[in-house]
Amino acid sequence: MSESHELEAPPWIDDLTRHPLVTPRVKEIATSLFARFASGEYQFGTRIPAERDLADAFGDSRATIRQALEFLATYGIVARRPGSGTFVSYQRKRSPHEGSNGRTSSFLDVDQLAETASPFAMNIASSILAPEMTRLATIYMSSRDIADLQSQLIRLEAIVTEAGTFAVYEQEFMMTIARGTHNSLITTMYSILHEVRRNPQWAAARQQALTPAKIKSIQLMFRSLYDAIERRNVETAVEIIKIYVANAHEDMIYES
Repeated sequence: MSESHELEAPPWIDDLTRHPLVTPRVKEIATSLFARFASGEYQFGTRIPAERDLADAFGDSRATIRQALEFLATYGIVARRPGSGTFVSYQRKRSPHEGSNGRTSSFLDVDQLAETASPFAMNIASSILAPEMTRLATIYMSSRDIADLQSQLIRLEAIVTEAGTFAVYEQEFMMTIARGTHNSLITTMYSILHEVRRNPQWAAARQQALTPAKIKSIQLMFRSLYDAIERRNVETAVEIIKIYVANAHEDMIYES
């Protein structure tokens, strides 16, 4: 059976910013494992064989296998769960018009959603999704995920009055939390809200609400949220995100 798509290149080919120092053998094993993930042999969420089994398969030491898995984890290709094993967190990229069964998917029109969704509908969707998303992220975010979130926060905290830039960083911060759930369905659902908010009419309304005082308030709230996530304090993180969603809803009602 012939392959209908070209396999994606490993992310470390183009992204050297996270590249740890490893031996050629470690990178060779990591590349081989990545090819299996990209081909669908091991799909998203699958637990891969134990280190000792991979060591036997590659004819190498467990220490070398462990380094290869840590290398893959650096790029978010796998997630290491102490006591549970190593799981595939890579998702094969598809064509924008390709559904999960290979057929064209046309049921989702983000522009149409942006034009027809009301502030009330947006708030309901956010109030349902954001707390659970935050709960899962607080539990499952890796140290790399938390470092990425911290970088987003530092960039966001540098803004004083630039509402347009802040609105972009605000949503990138939230998308980092969504990706930190390591749940593809939740990440996809939140990315739909993210895309709707990027629509010009929604973006303009959000920027109008982002006064310097509002920017400062959100910065303080996100700092508290980050601290709660870093401490794995689920209850506090969820309560903060509920306040954030409620405040955003008030802003939309006020501006609409």
